[in-house]
Amino acid sequence: MTVVGPFGLSVRDQALEADVQTGLAAVEAGLLDATKSEVPFITEAAQHLVRAGGKRFRPLLVMLASQFGDPYAPGVVPSAVVVELTHLATLYHDDVMDVAEVRRGVASANARWGNSVAVLTGDFLFARASHILADLGPEAVRVQAEAFERLVTGQILETAGPRDGRDPVDHYLDVIGGKTGSLIAVSGRFGAMMSGADDSVVDILTQYGERLGVAFQLADDVLDIASDSHESGKTPGTDLREGIPTLPVLLLRAQAEAHGRQDDLELVELLDGDLTDDARHARALRLLRAHPALEQARRDTVHYAEAARATLTPLPECYAKSALVELCDAVVHRAG
Repeated sequence: MTVVGPFGLSVRDQALEADVQTGLAAVEAGLLDATKSEVPFITEAAQHLVRAGGKRFRPLLVMLASQFGDPYAPGVVPSAVVVELTHLATLYHDDVMDVAEVRRGVASANARWGNSVAVLTGDFLFARASHILADLGPEAVRVQAEAFERLVTGQILETAGPRDGRDPVDHYLDVIGGKTGSLIAVSGRFGAMMSGADDSVVDILTQYGERLGVAFQLADDVLDIASDSHESGKTPGTDLREGIPTLPVLLLRAQAEAHGRQDDLELVELLDGDLTDDARHARALRLLRAHPALEQARRDTVHYAEAARATLTPLPECYAKSALVELCDAVVHRAG
């Protein structure tokens, strides 16, 4: 039993372990190659987050999904590079929008070089992803284009906020379905599709990725409140400090509105105040960690992870399926 990939995923078969490790190494090399430019400064900026590391969750899912066809098919590794490049590009843009100073334990690109360079570097990564995608065929281009549209739509919905009368929690789930679920769904889809798996398998792994992606983001939401050291390299309560809506906060607001309990209303008032003040921020974190809304967010994370696991039921029993099931468990484990 060997630990590979994010969260210490255990692979219980030597052949599968070798395939996954070889595939991820090839993806890493592909990322470095795709982020090279004739302009040294562009190379430095484009490789900034590549070299900072990361979970490589999406490429791992591509590798596991490819096991249901031919994992050595020529399109598997390039498609994994495409999804990771797309993900990295969105991080550059997100950090500008969120005015983030740290990403993956290093200074964010916008903090280091300014917003303009960060935005343009993200665009550069999108361009390189599109260049690779063009060699994978028109169907791959269409799949990626649809996912990218959903991703951008999710970002716009987050920025615009829920329309009048819309449940903020339902709105938020739509947001993360687009921002996070869409690209993780494509990871499962590309792995199966590029390996030549049956259409039914492609559909199953696409649905699995969508649901796992939502669980993945909800686990991040819980971690932002509950953890002492955030896996993403951000300090605990970063989203809270920056006023970014997350599920525990939205659930707290819903409970405060529905029941009007004084403690809930006071906590909402605290969250609406200046959380750049360290003392107020620490108090808000402490109260949220003890609030039932955090446990409800954990239950919702489990719900989506279990839905992802259930999606896998029709697939044949094999080590790759077991690893995908374990990914569901690993996501839940992150949320406590």
